[in-house]
Amino acid sequence: MPYWWLVIPGMLLSMWASFQVQGTFRKYAQVSSSLGMTGAEVAEAILNRMGVHNVRIEHVAGELTDHYDPGAKTVRLSDSVYGSNSLAAAAVAAHECGHVLQDVQGYKFMNVRAAVFPVTQLGSNLAPWIMMAGVGLLFVAQQLGSIVLLIGIVLFAAVVLFHVVTLPVEFDASSRALKLIDELGILQGDENRGARKVLNAAALTYVAAALVAALQLLQYVLIFMNSSRR
Repeated sequence: MPYWWLVIPGMLLSMWASFQVQGTFRKYAQVSSSLGMTGAEVAEAILNRMGVHNVRIEHVAGELTDHYDPGAKTVRLSDSVYGSNSLAAAAVAAHECGHVLQDVQGYKFMNVRAAVFPVTQLGSNLAPWIMMAGVGLLFVAQQLGSIVLLIGIVLFAAVVLFHVVTLPVEFDASSRALKLIDELGILQGDENRGARKVLNAAALTYVAAALVAALQLLQYVLIFMNSSRR
């Protein structure tokens, strides 16, 4: 597809961010917290402190598969977090609880992300195929091809919006997590610095994903603009 080179910077940043988050997580996954609380215990302590009693804490298989499911009201913690007493586990568990508090308090960006998500799935799966079909149609029916390209752009714009809205959601969850860890004394002294490094590394992956999506959308827009000049 034309302008393919536009996505290269984002892909490089994405690979670097993935390397950073995995390396940082593994480093602090080997450092036990002084209180020895597991990720599940950290999550339970935070939710109890905030008066949230309708959210379950479950174990989920995999590494870095941790997430909060607002529909099921469940915090799911991965193999390396649920039963681990490491600094990394405490940071990740607290981060997911940050999402719980966003849900409880009706954090607006979280609501926007949830509203856009269904369209995002559709756009992410269909937009690339629609764009390729549009490029092909340009050679036989230029006007129809341009219309198809525009449909692909609109669909993929929802994907970009999702990634952009995800940034404040994730940054806010991390900010809440670090504050709660400090207030509850879950980590002590320099341990908080390690937790911050884990969450900052994780934030890079969301920035990279947003950049990749934005550059891909730019690629689609340039293809559409080029087709309009024919």
